[in-house]
Amino acid sequence: MANYSSDPSALDRAFHALGDATRRGVLAQLALGEAPVSKLAEPYDMALPTFLQHLKVLEAGGLVSSRKKGRVRLCRLEAARLAELKNWITQYEQAWSARLDRLDDFLNENDPNKDT
Repeated sequence: MANYSSDPSALDRAFHALGDATRRGVLAQLALGEAPVSKLAEPYDMALPTFLQHLKVLEAGGLVSSRKKGRVRLCRLEAARLAELKNWITQYEQAWSARLDRLDDFLNENDPNKDT
């Protein structure tokens, strides 16, 4: 699994994978546990090759992994990658929150309507 600081394109692939409702739905299904491709594809009105392309994007983003068990391909959620995405987002959330707090302090200190 690539680290975002060492492979910035890994972040692009992960967010690209999250950019589609079908793929987000697959992740929601996999949050319940490992599942065969056939079960994951059931809720979607699309040909299996089209669905497999969605899985390929999820795997390229590091969000899903798959393995063969006999004739069945099982998929599972890669929770560690989701945790990395969350950490990346949290860093920016904290930075922006601090900036907005400083702006709020500045505006309150320089409010002409403020009683002194």
